[in-house]
Amino acid sequence: MSARPAAGRVLVAGIGNVFLGDDGFGVETVRALATRPLPRRAEIVDVGVRGVHLAYQLLDGYDTLILVDATARGGPPGTLYVIEHESAATAGPAGAPLDGHRMTPDAVLALLGTLCAGTGGQPPRRTLVVGCEPACVAEGMGLSGPVSDAVPQAVRLVEDLLGASPEPEPRPLAGEAAK
Repeated sequence: MSARPAAGRVLVAGIGNVFLGDDGFGVETVRALATRPLPRRAEIVDVGVRGVHLAYQLLDGYDTLILVDATARGGPPGTLYVIEHESAATAGPAGAPLDGHRMTPDAVLALLGTLCAGTGGQPPRRTLVVGCEPACVAEGMGLSGPVSDAVPQAVRLVEDLLGASPEPEPRPLAGEAAK
């Protein structure tokens, strides 16, 4: 299994709630990533808690999706993971209510599968999660020390996953007007 996405369009999406401590890891990482030169095929978006928005944006057609999120897997806080999602078209739990403010990446991908089936669209060929082990996801703003220290490492990890030569200038987050 190669760690590098193919040469098609790539969406890098930061997920998380900045009001829940380390849950804001994905948002902080894509903000830092947006200041870096990246390949033209890469689009960076701060999704935050807007999972439904992400599902609809994916209908625009991306070869690869890289989700950046706090990911509790039992390691020490600040540990980074790269997880390959098995299928972006998997179905979610039957009859699960749609809650636009509490959509996990799995729920977003399940919704995307439903949307693709209804529109004839295609989900990304490949979905990767760049996750960071949180120390605390209680109410409060700001990342813990270990998770904050992991942000620059996560930026480099996403850059490695993107491969290819970068553009000469950093680009704004998707949805922001260029200044």
